[in-house]
Amino acid sequence: MSKHHAGSNLSRRRFIKRSLLAGAVALALASAPAFAETGWPEKEDLKFGFIKLTDMAPLAIAYEKGYFEDEGLYVKLEAQANWKVLLDGVIDGQLDGAHMLAGQPLAATIGFGTKAHIVTPFSMDLNGNGITVSNEVWAEMKKHVPMDAEGKPVHPIKADYLKPVVDKFKAEGKPFKMGMVFPVSTHNYELRYWLAAGGIAPGYYAPDKGDITGTLKADALLSVTPPPQMPATLEAGTINGYCVGEPWNQQAVFKGIGVPVITDYEIWKDNPEKVFGMTKEFTEKYPNTTVRVVKALIRAAKWLDENDNANRPEAVKILSESKYVGADYEVIANSMTGTFEYEKGDKREVPDFNVFYRYNATYPYYSDAVWYLTQMRRWGQIAEKKPDSWYDEVAKSVYRPDIYTTAAKELIAEGKVSADEMPNFDSETGYRAPQTEFIDGVTYDGTKPNAYIDGFKIGLKGDDKP
Repeated sequence: MSKHHAGSNLSRRRFIKRSLLAGAVALALASAPAFAETGWPEKEDLKFGFIKLTDMAPLAIAYEKGYFEDEGLYVKLEAQANWKVLLDGVIDGQLDGAHMLAGQPLAATIGFGTKAHIVTPFSMDLNGNGITVSNEVWAEMKKHVPMDAEGKPVHPIKADYLKPVVDKFKAEGKPFKMGMVFPVSTHNYELRYWLAAGGIAPGYYAPDKGDITGTLKADALLSVTPPPQMPATLEAGTINGYCVGEPWNQQAVFKGIGVPVITDYEIWKDNPEKVFGMTKEFTEKYPNTTVRVVKALIRAAKWLDENDNANRPEAVKILSESKYVGADYEVIANSMTGTFEYEKGDKREVPDFNVFYRYNATYPYYSDAVWYLTQMRRWGQIAEKKPDSWYDEVAKSVYRPDIYTTAAKELIAEGKVSADEMPNFDSETGYRAPQTEFIDGVTYDGTKPNAYIDGFKIGLKGDDKP
C-alpha cells in the first residue's frame, strides 16, 4: 500500500507525530534546531484543488512522495470542473488552496471578475502552453511559413503567417474564433501577445461599460473553453484554434485534428505559468501550515527536475492516472519528457517545455505579477491608467516571497535543498533583470510598467479607453 493511503488513518498520524516529536527532541539534544523555526501545523487536514493539466504535477508529487506527510499535513487533492469553480472553492473555504492561473490571485485581489484577497507564496512552473490551429487553418498558414532545407517549418512560427488567413475570414464575413481557458489566464495573455505581435487585434475588454467579452474591435474573437474540451471543440469546428496547457495540444496531434504551431516558451522564454493560491486570511490564520505546504511543494518541484528530468517518466505515469490528468501516458510524455510534437511527425527537442525547479521557477517574483497586470491594462481589464507605484503595491500584496523564503531557508537547514539552487535571499529584490526573449523583441522591465505598456503598437496606452 502506498504511503498516502496508509496516512489517512489516525494511528498512522499518531505514529508519525510521535516519530517526528522524538526526532525533534533528539535534534534539540544535539543542539540542532528542530524543523528550523516553524512549529506544528495549526491545520493538518487540507483539501487542495487542481485542473487536469500536467502542470499540477508538484501537487501530485508532494502527495505521492509523502512530502506533505513529512510536514505533518494530510492532504486531499480534488480535480475541479473549471477555473471559476476552483477559485470560488478557495474563496468560500471549501478548498484550502489550489493550482491556479497566475492571473487569478491578481485579478481577484483587484476585483476583476471576483473580489477576494488571494495570495501566492509559490510559483508552480515555467512554460507549458502551446497554440494549436485546425488542420484547415494550418493548410492556409503553411503557404506563408518559411521552410528549411528539409522542407520543415522554420520555428518560431509567428502570427504574421496567420494574418492572411484571418484577413480572408474577415473579407468573407466569417468570424475567426479561438479558444483560451479563462479571461485572466496566462493562455489568454500569451495568445493575445502572439496575435498582436503579428498584427492581429485580439479585442478589448470594457468592464466600466459592462462589456467583459474581450472582443471589442477584434480581428480574432477569443472565448473561454475548459482545457480538456479544447480538442473536441476544435474538431467540431466551433473554434479555429486555441491556446491551452498540456496535454491538450499534443492530444490534437494524436487525434489528427489540429497542429500546434508554437509553444509559450517561444512567445516568452521561461514565462511563469501556474501558481499555488490561498486566501490571505488562510495564510494569516495558519502561518505554520502555509510554510509547511510551501516546503512540500518546493521538494516536489526539485524532484520533478533533478538529474536532468530523470524522474519525468515516473511523473508521467502518476499524472496519467484518472484522478490526476487522465490522459494517455504517450500523450503526456510527449511534452513532459523534453520533446514537443508540432505537425504530425515533426517532433523537436524542447528540454525546457515544462520547468518546475530550474531557473528559480518556484520563487514568486514581483516582476512576474507586474507583467500580468500590464497585460490586463493593455487589453482593458484594468479600465484606466494606473501609476507605476500601483503595479508594485498590487504585486507585493499578492506575491509572497517572504513566506517562500522562510520555507526555503528551512529546507536548506534540513539539507533537503542547497542554497545555490535558490535566489540569494540577502540581495533579492523580487524583480528580475529586464527580460528580452519575447517573440516580438520587446524588452520587459517590471519596474517600468507604463513605459512597457506604451511601447506596443496594438493595445491601450496612457489614458486610452476601448
